[in-house]
Amino acid sequence: MTTVSPAEGTVIAPPQTRTSVRRVAVASCIGTTIEFYDFFIYGTAAALVFPKVFFPALGSTAGTVASFATFAVAFIARPVGAMLFGHYGDRIGRKKTLISTLLLMGISTMLIGLLPSATAIGVAAPILLVLLRFGQGFAVGGEWAGATLLTAEYAPPGKRGLYAMFPQLGPAIAFILSSGTFLVTGAVLGDSNETFLAWGWRVPFLFSAVLVGIGLYMRLAIEETPVFRANQAKRDGETPQGLPFLDAWRYQSKEILLSAGALATLFAFFYLGTAFLTSYGTKTLGFSRPFVLAIGIASAVVFGIAIIVSALYSDRIGRRKVIMASCVAALVWALVLFPILDTGSPVAFAAGMFGTLAIFGIAYGPCGALLPEMFATRYRYTGAGLGYNLAGVLGGAIPPLIAAPLASAYGSFAIGLMLAGLAVLSFFCTKALVETKDHAL
Repeated sequence: MTTVSPAEGTVIAPPQTRTSVRRVAVASCIGTTIEFYDFFIYGTAAALVFPKVFFPALGSTAGTVASFATFAVAFIARPVGAMLFGHYGDRIGRKKTLISTLLLMGISTMLIGLLPSATAIGVAAPILLVLLRFGQGFAVGGEWAGATLLTAEYAPPGKRGLYAMFPQLGPAIAFILSSGTFLVTGAVLGDSNETFLAWGWRVPFLFSAVLVGIGLYMRLAIEETPVFRANQAKRDGETPQGLPFLDAWRYQSKEILLSAGALATLFAFFYLGTAFLTSYGTKTLGFSRPFVLAIGIASAVVFGIAIIVSALYSDRIGRRKVIMASCVAALVWALVLFPILDTGSPVAFAAGMFGTLAIFGIAYGPCGALLPEMFATRYRYTGAGLGYNLAGVLGGAIPPLIAAPLASAYGSFAIGLMLAGLAVLSFFCTKALVETKDHAL
């Protein structure tokens, strides 16, 4: 495939590459799996153990709120990470930047696993926890855009939804791994909450070191994308462009803000399905930890299937239509979810998890191609990352802070009303976007 320089009217052939599209797809999937495994185990731990380990003096409800507040810190950090890593991803390349995000995530996660409890070092424990959680969010802020750009910029025309699906599958696999690791750890330790609270919860965090090693091997083995290298070749000898962040905001601020609104519901359902329902199932509904984790693993399989189907359909009917359909489903589901859950039935809880993550997956599948297609090459990493991670602030940072107080003050249905409002916002923001499936990169 060749590209045309609008300024000069010359045809520029992308440099030849020995890296196959399939190899890039696999490497991107493994990379996002590792990054989101690290991210998810924090959410699971925030629901199951962090209130007692790091906020024991606050009591059950306040400790849970404080624990999920630290969970939300990562979503605040994500836009900052998107700007910094986006800058280097647009200047020095996707591959080098993604290696940096993987190392930062791995180090932050392993240090959380080594962090002493509040009983041992007092208030320093939650402060260090917040700083390390910020590091996790900072890394993920730079990870997602780079991983999707790798596959989107390698993919042949008409198949970007298919290939950009692979990094999107990472969170589904990561949720299976994170829930499975906690489940196995709990099974090995038996029913001793004391042992699990003392050190058992640390095992999933320390296991991250093995996964990071695998991820680094895979990422070092691939080459820079041909689209980025062609753009760099075109710019050789030209006057340097402005900062990617400033250019992205100057020329495409509308697309950044609309994409943030369009994906806000996606993040809200992500938080709801992977963290809040884990806490709600164990603490409010009284289900055992192994049961809740097992349902989480099964629901992640549903999540992965939804990603695959929606990504493939987005190549046929467009990204916008698929995401708008997910918003309509989210609006209805948000209003019936908690009445279903509050029946207290194990089957109802399983249905709640499956439905929530299926709707998340329907929206998540197409966005791996949608956001890269929306932005110019010279600031694509920055623009896609900003849109995605600003959505994380709106949908992933705010709900964790207000969900528990809402449920306590007005009942669980109030959470459903909040989610329904976000679904309406996302629908109209998606409707305002331009269809991108036929855009050339």
